[in-house]
Amino acid sequence: MKRLLVICIAAVPLLAIGGFAIAQAGDRADVAGAAKATARFHDLDAAQGAGYTFHLPELTGKTCIANGSVGAMGDHFVNTSLLDKTLDPAQPEALVYATRPDGSYQLAALEYVIFKADWESVHGVGADPPELFGRSFDFVDSPNRYGLDPFYALHVWLWHPNPSGLFFAWNPNVSCPA
Repeated sequence: MKRLLVICIAAVPLLAIGGFAIAQAGDRADVAGAAKATARFHDLDAAQGAGYTFHLPELTGKTCIANGSVGAMGDHFVNTSLLDKTLDPAQPEALVYATRPDGSYQLAALEYVIFKADWESVHGVGADPPELFGRSFDFVDSPNRYGLDPFYALHVWLWHPNPSGLFFAWNPNVSCPA
């Protein structure tokens, strides 16, 4: 009986840690559907066949998006037909690919994008930013490095671990070729 009590007392901190992990995973439970819906896009040809054909450049012409020591995003392939007034977890507006050492692309993240004007046309001027997976989108004002109108964006690093977090825009484990 005494041994059982010691085991139970020792298990309490482990259960608390496990509960924290479950709570964290609960915030991300909805991303499983997004992962299932986009798994076929590990093949860039399949992604392009599904409409992800616009290879988004910066104003400089670079297509691999980097941010110095913070990390990079990689190359964005956008399905422009999805740039509308809706957000669908199963249909991200952009797929983000990291460049492998051999120059080929590896699916790294999903990016959900909605222009501020489109968001506000549905939800009202000054509306709170959109949310997916329990996370608010980042706001990118204009002028910006892409020459785009103001927009909201959310990255989800499903396919390439990001030590900065599943939803952080920049990934220090991704880099752009020189």
